[in-house]
Amino acid sequence: MPNHRIGRLSEDIKRELSALLRELKDPRISQMTSILRCEVSPDGSHCKVHVTALGDEQTVKESCKGLTSAAGYLRRELGSRLKMRKCPELHFIPDTSIAYSAHINELLHEISRDKGPDGGPDENE
Repeated sequence: MPNHRIGRLSEDIKRELSALLRELKDPRISQMTSILRCEVSPDGSHCKVHVTALGDEQTVKESCKGLTSAAGYLRRELGSRLKMRKCPELHFIPDTSIAYSAHINELLHEISRDKGPDGGPDENE
């Protein structure tokens, strides 16, 4: 029987961290930072938080550094908001999958522009 407790805990942590992000005053954390997903370990002692931010890869890494420095505060707040006896240790991981998918989408549009309206090569070739 699958354990749904970890899934619920992951979603709760994601929701509360998203709310807590707006309260942080660290200049390294971009205003457009968002939490993509949280993965809580089966024993509940560690949580991988996948973070993305609008901008380049450096912006995402800086936001992760700022969040890592605020991990103690975030962990304390999570423990009190979710009323958990043992709050997991937070590990922030930069996630550039959105930028990567935008790049792939751009390449696909470029390929479709190179082809003519009938799907074959362009008439100029």
